[in-house]
Amino acid sequence: MVYFVGAGSGAPDLITVRGERLLREADIIIYAGSLVNPELLSNRKESCMVYNSAVMTLEEVITVMEEAEKEQKMTVRLHTGDPCLYGAIREQMDLLAEKGIPFTSCPGVSSFCGAASALDLEYTLPGISQSVIITRMAGRTPVPERESIRSFAAHQATMVLFLSTGLLKELTSELTAGGYSEDTPAAIVYKATWEDEKKVICTVGTLQETAEREGITKTALILVGEVIGSQTYERSKLYDPGFTTEYRQAKTDMSAGEQEA
Repeated sequence: MVYFVGAGSGAPDLITVRGERLLREADIIIYAGSLVNPELLSNRKESCMVYNSAVMTLEEVITVMEEAEKEQKMTVRLHTGDPCLYGAIREQMDLLAEKGIPFTSCPGVSSFCGAASALDLEYTLPGISQSVIITRMAGRTPVPERESIRSFAAHQATMVLFLSTGLLKELTSELTAGGYSEDTPAAIVYKATWEDEKKVICTVGTLQETAEREGITKTALILVGEVIGSQTYERSKLYDPGFTTEYRQAKTDMSAGEQEA
């Protein structure tokens, strides 16, 4: 069996309980060495073989999995964050399926969740934004034209951008062309939840100069939207005393002061 496991956003104790158990049981671990915290490998069993996929091709990764399966060994494919986001797992799964090798997935904490935690941020503030757009700039790897940054920017929703730290000048141009003003709040979160995490609040117009000043060139998320530092959001209806839910009747006969008491 091959297990695709989300390593979490960086801190070794943010892997799931299931993911940690699978790592301890694995005979083979293939991990994304450029992004996964190596501390996660410290509890592997002594006989476990470890491969760094950062220096491997897709075909080489599959060959290791195939050989492990022939020897009835358990493989963990350890991806950063949650494998479902920019994890390139579909191509691996398709090849495994062709070869009749069983596989399954164990989710992880994505770095976009880690970045929100670093900033004590809620992406979906009532009255400000109820949607989160997770995307990336087109670079060496293209992005479909229908998913351009400027087209997404027109929604004025919260945006989280992966793999875009080296393209901040172009990103700012696309964001402003799509409708964000240059003074729209933004943030750069470098290595969210790692020991050397760095977080900087700025604006859309100062993204590039902020990254240059802080020496951030990669391994960072870019956050954009009014939810960053906003103090004007609406109170959630879920806990509003005047709002009826399946579990609680509205307290309409009380004054505002009594409701808060």
